[in-house]
Amino acid sequence: MKNMNQMMKQVKKMQAQMAKAQEELAEKQVEGTAGGGVVKVVMSGQKELISLEIAPEAVDPEDVEMLQDMITAAFNEAMKNVDELVQNDMGKFTGGMNLPGMF
Repeated sequence: MKNMNQMMKQVKKMQAQMAKAQEELAEKQVEGTAGGGVVKVVMSGQKELISLEIAPEAVDPEDVEMLQDMITAAFNEAMKNVDELVQNDMGKFTGGMNLPGMF
């Protein structure tokens, strides 16, 4: 029974550490860029869009599709960077297991 109590304490400690790590992720920011930096997306560690910057030279009324593609590419890069951040920060709790929907 003593081992069970000790295990429960360890589980609670790990839960508290995971909650703190998730809070810290919310404070972290990553970015994605496209077009040599003319489009920049900044996201939080919880995949919330913080900002989108578009340099004036990226806006060509004759080629809106190119701008759309650059925004999409920057956003996708930022999402990939958030996934890597989460994997690095939270992987220590999951032992490298990919647990979908957990974070």
